[in-house]
Amino acid sequence: MIENLQRGFVLHRRPYSETSLLVDLFTEETGRLTVLAKGARAKRSTWKSLLQPFTPLLLRWSGKGELKVLTKAEPAAQSLPLQQVALYSAFYVNELICRLIETESPYPQLFQDYLICLTQLATADNVEPCLRRFELQLLDTLGYAVDFCHCAGSGLPVDENMTYRYREEKGFIASLVQDNSSFYGRELLAFHHRQFSDAATLSAAKRFTRLVLKPYLGNKPLKSRELFSQHILHLK
Repeated sequence: MIENLQRGFVLHRRPYSETSLLVDLFTEETGRLTVLAKGARAKRSTWKSLLQPFTPLLLRWSGKGELKVLTKAEPAAQSLPLQQVALYSAFYVNELICRLIETESPYPQLFQDYLICLTQLATADNVEPCLRRFELQLLDTLGYAVDFCHCAGSGLPVDENMTYRYREEKGFIASLVQDNSSFYGRELLAFHHRQFSDAATLSAAKRFTRLVLKPYLGNKPLKSRELFSQHILHLK
């Protein structure tokens, strides 16, 4: 059993038996793990409304196997006010964590990045910069960081006006070919500094993160993207 309460968030939850829940958590000290919340679906359970995504929690659990048992959960702060596009974007961030980080490995800096991302999503007029920054931080944390400042072929500093083509596991190589894997040097430097000041740079950043995340996510579609697409169609 962990002795102290850990800060954490619910990433995903699903029914288990008649009255319980299986809950995927992302915690500051343990990372991602799945716990059994016994009786959490019962009418009188205090956990029924508490164990929701985007509510900062203090958590404790017990058990030595792969599935732990939740023993305590209390709110650490009010739920973040996420609505519409920001809400679907936050579900996307949760899905990335569920799909990409291994269980029970501490990622304290990523936890801070996640908290910052959620806070920014709750207040930003445009969610895209928040998402791009988190995706790039996630890649760095998992050891998939890309050198945006140097040409992988020559080792020379990136030229703002040149075109570079991304090659998986190698980096960016100067190229005259322009396709979905090609980016201007000025865009790469913007990626490095996490600065997305214009629509063109944001669009390029989205194209890059989708390109580089695809091998790690595999062919299984992201449910959050499907939900977002359905939401947009509904608004139309």
